[in-house]
Amino acid sequence: MKRRIYTASILAFLLGNHMKAQDTTSSDSSAYKKQKLKIEEVNFISSYYSQDGDNSAVTGGKGTEKLTDIATTFEIRVSRRDRYNHKHNLGFELGIDSYTSASSDKIDPNTVTSASYQDVRVYPSLNYSYENEEKNYILSAGLSFSGEFDYTSIGGSLGFSKISKDKNREFTAKGMAFFDTWKVILPIELRNAPSDNDAKQGDKKPRTSYNLGLTLSQVINRNFQMAFLTDIGYQQGLLATKFNRVYFNDALVTVKSEKLPDTRFKLPVGVRANYFLGDNIVLRTFYRYYWDNWNINSHTISFEPSYKLTAFSSISVPYRFYTQTAAKYFQPIYLHGLEEEFYTSDYDLSKFSSHMIGLGYKITDADKGIFHVKRINSLELRYGFYTRSNGLDSHIITLAMKFK
Repeated sequence: MKRRIYTASILAFLLGNHMKAQDTTSSDSSAYKKQKLKIEEVNFISSYYSQDGDNSAVTGGKGTEKLTDIATTFEIRVSRRDRYNHKHNLGFELGIDSYTSASSDKIDPNTVTSASYQDVRVYPSLNYSYENEEKNYILSAGLSFSGEFDYTSIGGSLGFSKISKDKNREFTAKGMAFFDTWKVILPIELRNAPSDNDAKQGDKKPRTSYNLGLTLSQVINRNFQMAFLTDIGYQQGLLATKFNRVYFNDALVTVKSEKLPDTRFKLPVGVRANYFLGDNIVLRTFYRYYWDNWNINSHTISFEPSYKLTAFSSISVPYRFYTQTAAKYFQPIYLHGLEEEFYTSDYDLSKFSSHMIGLGYKITDADKGIFHVKRINSLELRYGFYTRSNGLDSHIITLAMKFK
């Protein structure tokens, strides 16, 4: 079951290690000695998230949005060089989310706790890349799976990166496709009632998503780097969340299950700029404009200064501002008309603005290790507070560790 968890600007922990090839290539294949897989790094990330608000879509746009989520991700990256000194990278990631949701429990308020009150999501993925450092390109591919009690998702990706000879410019194209199957869950009072909805209780409905990500990054000088990116998206299938209620403005106060179009096109474009201000200060900035054919337009601005406290530690203060217009299918509770073809009271699709501010601390020590444990190369702790103009607030604490 898809839960929209408003983590706002939870920054990704991208712990990479780019190694240059040594000049050991031999054209004589008989001189090649098969190499073993080398562990590049192991990453562990765990976070605790909580939110609350009063605009639950499950109860028609009015009601508790209380939710907690504990997420843990484990990743291992290994590599091997072939006889031509080309690098093969293999990464495996396993994520587990466990949440409790008071709003989801209102799908069937007659029970003490419904099946959707608490659930676990498991999402493993496998990624492979081939690096040709002589011709400066990278090929990549990936497979992923995600599952909860009411949905499964299978995904695949293909990517290509081309790096300039001077290593200052890189272009990346990545295509992704996700094939989801949803088990329809309706509010308890609508399960046996005739309606014009597009699904019945217990139906299994597909949803397919396609994404094309394009990124062009450029090193302007030794202190300034920029990147231009877009992530074009298209979805088809069941896009409504069928256990969300919609209350209409007729005399009977009719209630129906949320109904939305079965296609959606998304077009975001963004620019990222990082500036190194001396030896101790890094300024990271990001802007994104988003448009889709449901009439949502949004702007995202984020700013993160980082200050190097010592040779091994730094502190950062990320801030993010977001604003969007309402989807043309959204109305608050009791304002939809029965003549409307599509309708939702989900405040994710309403007009709102939000702010996120956080604090991060990172320590690295490749020689002695963290806490004198040589294998622990890096440790990062982050806190973020998120608030939305419609009253939704959330907190998140994230711990990330890298092992070498």
